[in-house]
Amino acid sequence: MIEISNLTKRFAQHTAVDDLSFQVRRGEVLGFLGPNGAGKSTTMKMLTGFLAPTSGTARILGHDIRTQTLQAQRLIGYLPEGAPCYGDMTVRGFLEFIAEVRGFRGADKRQRVETAVAQVELEKVLGQTIETLSKGFKRRVGLAQAILHDPEVLILDEPTDGLDPNQKHQVRQLIQGLAQDKIVIISTHILEEVSAVCTRAVVIANGRLVADGTPLELESRSKYHQAVTLVSEGPLDEAALAALPGAAGVERNEREHSLTVLAQPGHVIFPQVNALIAERGWTIRELDVERGRLDEVFRTLTRGEAA
Repeated sequence: MIEISNLTKRFAQHTAVDDLSFQVRRGEVLGFLGPNGAGKSTTMKMLTGFLAPTSGTARILGHDIRTQTLQAQRLIGYLPEGAPCYGDMTVRGFLEFIAEVRGFRGADKRQRVETAVAQVELEKVLGQTIETLSKGFKRRVGLAQAILHDPEVLILDEPTDGLDPNQKHQVRQLIQGLAQDKIVIISTHILEEVSAVCTRAVVIANGRLVADGTPLELESRSKYHQAVTLVSEGPLDEAALAALPGAAGVERNEREHSLTVLAQPGHVIFPQVNALIAERGWTIRELDVERGRLDEVFRTLTRGEAA
């Protein structure tokens, strides 16, 4: 387990991380969400022992990151923001160097490098210097060094930054596979990432925790939770839809030629909408019940509005 207790970091008069506390258990993929400047990367650096907190601490599988830094770091695979590497080294040379730093030698070193290379598909660029690689390949080299020693904890800062859609899908599958017996924390501002790979999400704004729950629980805080969106062949009676029991109003989307009937909190309105469609004989091309919109919840939480 990772236990974060009252973690705080101040830079002069600026508080980057403010009294942050939460826990992450083995098998969880935690999405660490926040807008730019919220304190995500600062928290990642403190969790990995690269930045000392002003107060508070974190324990990595029982090791205090402030007083048992090396013991904690041995358990962590870390992909930092930007994934700094030695640009003049080849991919193979860099990964072999990392393996040696991690204490591997001989056949064990070769096996570790080969496994990491295969997991993130770096075979084609092993002989290239890192400075000649695309942003996506540099990110994959950074991910390879993070997983090379098969750590019990993975802390990944924007792991799919710069990757194309196919590479993103591959990395997400890799993370899900690794997470079965590890603790994984992903710092991101890409909401799609949270829905695709995370079992839980923590949202911070201005360095403070503002939400903690599963993606489904966060989506349920959206005003679009249980909303019904309709695309019809002809005009619809908006007043009749808005007057349905449990309805909170109707929104029109001109670009998509759709209507969304919002539900009051705690209400399910699909049966009423469906009954009205049958009663009026409307021809409906699409009918969707929404789980909620994570982007809207994120904006609400991080702008300090009531969710």
